Amino acid sequence: MCGIFGYVGTRKDAGALVVEGLKNLEYRGYDSWGVACSIGDGFLVKKDIGKISEVNGLQFYEECSLAVAHTRWATHGGVTKENAHPHLSCDKTIAVIHNGIIENFGEIRDELKKKGHTFVSETDTEVIPHLIEEELKTAEDFAAAVRKACLRFEGRFAILALHTASHSLVAARTGSPLIVGVGKDGYYVASDFPAFLKHTKTVQYIDNGEMLVTDGNSIIFSDLATGVEKPKREIEINWSIEQAEKGDFEHFMLKEIMDQKESVARAVNQDEEQIMTLAKAIHDAKGTFLVGCGTAAKACMAAEYFFSVIAEKHVNFAPASEFKLYHHFLKPESLLIVVSQSGETADVLDAMRVAKLKGAKVLAIVNVEGSTIAREADYTLRINAGPERAVASTKALTGQLAVLLLIAYALAGKLRQGKTLLLETSSQIAEMLNPRYVTRLKELAEKIKNDENLYIIGKSWNYPMAMESAIKIQEVSYIHAEGFAGGELKHGPIALIEQDTPCIALVGNDEVTTDVITNSIELKARGAFMIGVAPKKHEVFAEWIKVPDAGPAQAIVNIIPIQVLAYFLAVKRGKNPDMPRNLAKSVTVK
Repeated sequence: MCGIFGYVGTRKDAGALVVEGLKNLEYRGYDSWGVACSIGDGFLVKKDIGKISEVNGLQFYEECSLAVAHTRWATHGGVTKENAHPHLSCDKTIAVIHNGIIENFGEIRDELKKKGHTFVSETDTEVIPHLIEEELKTAEDFAAAVRKACLRFEGRFAILALHTASHSLVAARTGSPLIVGVGKDGYYVASDFPAFLKHTKTVQYIDNGEMLVTDGNSIIFSDLATGVEKPKREIEINWSIEQAEKGDFEHFMLKEIMDQKESVARAVNQDEEQIMTLAKAIHDAKGTFLVGCGTAAKACMAAEYFFSVIAEKHVNFAPASEFKLYHHFLKPESLLIVVSQSGETADVLDAMRVAKLKGAKVLAIVNVEGSTIAREADYTLRINAGPERAVASTKALTGQLAVLLLIAYALAGKLRQGKTLLLETSSQIAEMLNPRYVTRLKELAEKIKNDENLYIIGKSWNYPMAMESAIKIQEVSYIHAEGFAGGELKHGPIALIEQDTPCIALVGNDEVTTDVITNSIELKARGAFMIGVAPKKHEVFAEWIKVPDAGPAQAIVNIIPIQVLAYFLAVKRGKNPDMPRNLAKSVTVK
């Protein structure tokens, strides 16, 4: 959700530094922003609603070596300057930014008001600096005051608290992610790598239920509940600055779609021995479950078909937010496979903890190295997609599908066959995404950009891709789109079809091809403008988008032209595809 970035060290341009770093976290989704710089015995605070990308970091020219910046996505209180972070204590010596929800903030605020504290916002966050200020009256130091305050809070949170008197930064987390960048000139604390990737690739992870304190010269990690110090090792991350930048592309979404020329092949580049170990774990498990949210959930749905068709193995899918209702089926011999791009998805972490309570093992398929999900899982596979900054997931999805398909082949004893298929598919994608092909989809977007309803059908692994297609079109273009199993049309959705209603059919060259073509004919008979995404042309299609014949990897190639179409629909409707309204890249609250 919110973007968090703090710095303390020897640099004198901390204000400008955190502003520019925060711009690299815009993909997380937000509606307002704020900055606090430690100046003398107080803080210079600037905040506003709107986009921080339009702010020149050089306006924070005052000499400052301790600063924080924050992008807020409103939960408690409306979108106003007053509600934007940072929030200050009464004496203006403590500044706090926060991601998450303080569930018992009302009770704490009432208590603090009785003690004379004055509040200027509607947020739950504002109780944090005031409670720290109150605890500081009896605590031995600032870090102890922050710890005591955090132990009062209920809910999931990530907090950065700054103190002018001790010139220190304290961070604490229970659920929401925080990462430390270790630089030669100080320490950077952020909600994700891109904030400080320009300055350092050396990181330390603050785990769930931990806190840290740093004055820029040294850093101490400790258990949030007990205060016991925890040693941390430094890790080098392998993401490049170029991977995290747009380059010559107008938007990150288009860049990341084009990255799929290479990213699918990177996803296939897995240790074969590890893949076989995981396949055996699935084979031996007494009940295997797949969980994810949003786009990752659609990858899990497709994987149900992969395991059924390729490995003849029954694997159960559930949305992560619903998984706790499945705990009755879990045993110590069960296996939970979780899928997440960010590795920080709150509902997925909760599903993992439900499984762990039952003694089950967890396999995580993630993109972000060192994320909470990756560290808490028993087994981890990375999809190697590189940074994905557009809110709408594209290359992460196809990477997830590739890894899940590879595991299914391994489970069937056909790992090499699966690897060959996916590498061939990667080459086909590189050929498919040529300028002429992209222009063709741009022209199609122009034809249907003014339609307010769009429907997509598929069957087998193309059914979850129909649902994913709807997600992509909804989230970036704001067109009402829905995905259906082709065979369900006659049970209700076909009533929505009117003359020239655009409908997309996702088709492969497989045992269900005839069924989907029949469903398309039924739609056309009701007046639908049929768009076929298929290896072969059929007369029912008013528009045909050719895709390679990829066999069991058809779901991967079929979703890519829809990603491109969704992108151009957004652009032609005047929307920013990188930052759709009301959405965030990493959903760290439930």
